[in-house]
Amino acid sequence: MEIPGYGRIEFKAVLFDLNGTLGSNGRVPEDVKELLKKLSEKYTVVVLSADTFGTLEEEFNGLPVKIERISSGFEKARIAENYLPYVAVGNGNNDIPMLEKAELAFCVVGKEGASVDALLVSDIVVMDVRDAIEMLLNEKKLIATLRR
Repeated sequence: MEIPGYGRIEFKAVLFDLNGTLGSNGRVPEDVKELLKKLSEKYTVVVLSADTFGTLEEEFNGLPVKIERISSGFEKARIAENYLPYVAVGNGNNDIPMLEKAELAFCVVGKEGASVDALLVSDIVVMDVRDAIEMLLNEKKLIATLRR
């Protein structure tokens, strides 16, 4: 996609953090799962998580989403490289290496907040992951936000 004054953005995958980004306490709202289904029709959707709450497989069972279990931000970035070029969506310090290597990075400032450093390495800041997904589903919203 070409964004006036910003440049060309190409990606094949969208990578998400779980806790604080897609959901809270290891749980993902049903409407977010529906949006992930729609997004998976256009892109490879991947969730990278340390699975702090032990819900990773259960939450994404039956969804067209790849899951990757990680133990650190550096491991998250290393695994993310397998999906280049990608868009990253996160909120925490352990997301920073993944956000930095992304073609486009979203920081979600949800109920759990976001780290300042994650915010500073992101291209777009949203208050809810639904907004990030909807922007990826409707490229005109991305163009409106990023054009110069």
